[in-house]
Amino acid sequence: MKYAKLIAEKREADVVMRLLATKMEMGDIVRRSSVGKLAREIEAARILEETDMPSDVVRLNSIVTIYSTFNGRQTFQIVLPSRSDIAEKKLSLLSTMGMALFGYATGDEVTWDFPSGRHNISIVDVEQPSGVEA
Repeated sequence: MKYAKLIAEKREADVVMRLLATKMEMGDIVRRSSVGKLAREIEAARILEETDMPSDVVRLNSIVTIYSTFNGRQTFQIVLPSRSDIAEKKLSLLSTMGMALFGYATGDEVTWDFPSGRHNISIVDVEQPSGVEA
């Protein structure tokens, strides 16, 4: 892990924790496990102010390129659930993939449980679009 622990921006961490709290008991066992794992990671994360956030950390509205052995190379944007649109490659933060990537950085390898099993994901690139509000 590039920064030794998960990194999150203070305001986004609060938003994500509120969203996760509403989803704790919903979905199948893999989804509930993902919600719990991300909540624990955020609780232990290094929480930073907006001005101190590294630009290579996956956060709300980040455009992320990953590589995994189960889906190859993909690029998508991590967004709030209300803005999710697979056709536009906008992936909900509360999707299993969104939860797996949040707070990690370019170069990190993430191991996460998906409905299809445990997979390793390499974060190839992270971009922060300008002028996008969470």
